[in-house]
Amino acid sequence: MQRYVLEVMYDGTQFHGSQIQGDLPTVQLAMNRAISTLLRTPLETFGASRTDEGVHALCNYYHFDYEGTLRPDFLYKCNAVLPFGVAVRHLYCAFSPDFNARFAAITRRYRYRIYRQKNPFLQGRALYYPYHLDIDSLHQTAQVIPQYTHFESFSKRNTQSKTFICHLTKSEWLQTDNELQYVVEGNRFLRGMVRGLVGTQLQAARHQLSLSDFRAIIDGNDCTKAYFNVTGNGLYLEHIGYPDGSLELLQTA
Repeated sequence: MQRYVLEVMYDGTQFHGSQIQGDLPTVQLAMNRAISTLLRTPLETFGASRTDEGVHALCNYYHFDYEGTLRPDFLYKCNAVLPFGVAVRHLYCAFSPDFNARFAAITRRYRYRIYRQKNPFLQGRALYYPYHLDIDSLHQTAQVIPQYTHFESFSKRNTQSKTFICHLTKSEWLQTDNELQYVVEGNRFLRGMVRGLVGTQLQAARHQLSLSDFRAIIDGNDCTKAYFNVTGNGLYLEHIGYPDGSLELLQTA
């Protein structure tokens, strides 16, 4: 039995999230159906990161087990039967049969995109936020975040996580000609965490929270004090990293 790993990208507005939810269209359901159809046997995939409805992925991974060798045109056929909202980019095999796409990951990076001048071509791809923002305040809050490791305040309720500890290595705001972007990277993230971080920082940038208020929200370990009211379609899962030597590349689309 070989453990295979697929690197995929998808438009989150086309799905009710990434994880199986009965017969609702999700990324995992689409992957399961496509692979099972091609290999003519019921198979189940397991994702590296769970994304909410509307959240996009430039890079997510799904592993599955199959007793046999995949044909050289497997990726081509996989993309042919998958919905237009999702595409497979690479096929790997795992060196260890115990490799798990979720638990083997050592780093994840997210990017949240905001545009402040009305643009119909960014609708569904970023958050329209036409308010005055104190950019210096955003830089200050972003610098504060990696100083902490306990992020219960930025975890939505009913989470399956057993710990709220996360180690973040990057937290910064970037400005382009047309967008404001928040980039955050760490070993793991909690349910709704990035949206909570973005929404709460935006409150500070509108002078509705002070920097000390922002710190108090983190220290309070109470998710009702944070702000999660930013849309999922501005959020992108951008990168997932694994230890060197975990995967062998087999095919590229």
